[in-house]
Amino acid sequence: MNTLTVGLLRVVSFDDPEIAAAHGRIIEQRYPALLVVTRCIPDQPKGIYDDESERIAIPKIIDQARRLVTEDGVQAVIVSCAADPAVEELRGELDVPVIGAGTAAAAVALSISTRVGTLGITEATPAPMRSMLGSFLTGEEMPEGVRNTLDLMTDTGRASAIEAARRLTASGARVVALACTGYATIGLKPELQAATGLPVVDAVEAAALCTWFALVSASSTAGAAAGVIHARS
Repeated sequence: MNTLTVGLLRVVSFDDPEIAAAHGRIIEQRYPALLVVTRCIPDQPKGIYDDESERIAIPKIIDQARRLVTEDGVQAVIVSCAADPAVEELRGELDVPVIGAGTAAAAVALSISTRVGTLGITEATPAPMRSMLGSFLTGEEMPEGVRNTLDLMTDTGRASAIEAARRLTASGARVVALACTGYATIGLKPELQAATGLPVVDAVEAAALCTWFALVSASSTAGAAAGVIHARS
């Protein structure tokens, strides 16, 4: 299979290129056919953590997504944020698949169980995830003392997230969907699975799966169509 180029948008303005590229590395390790080009939005060092920070971020996300398509020539765009900011707007504008990490995580979680608990960094599950999960949303938790993705990157934030995940088991959840892509940045999924005994859906991994499927399906369909045309000619 030929390499498929994917654009990935980080909604945090990381100065450290290693941290900025963390989600892209996760995707490339799991799907070697995908080559990830990462862009961070500017001037948002704490990312998206409430309605106002999301409102400010949306035009930046749209601008960077356009650049990924026109300048980098990507074949799909992932918005690496569980709130799926600007995803619907971009789907109406761009001619490539646009995948939101939040709804991707919700979709994968529902393929495992209809009793889904979410672990985020806000008091409520991001609206796109909540809408998709509907009555199958069994419980919602956030780590105490964590208010943005940078808080997760501390020892205290990690410990608090693990404790919050344990509380989801008491809600009757049978799968945990991570409602913040910051959990992927710190690689917390294995510890959360060990602490809860439940399958944990990482939003970045889920977005990668959906993107891979969208691109491979499109490639297969185009190949099949070309074969039909060739046969008829």
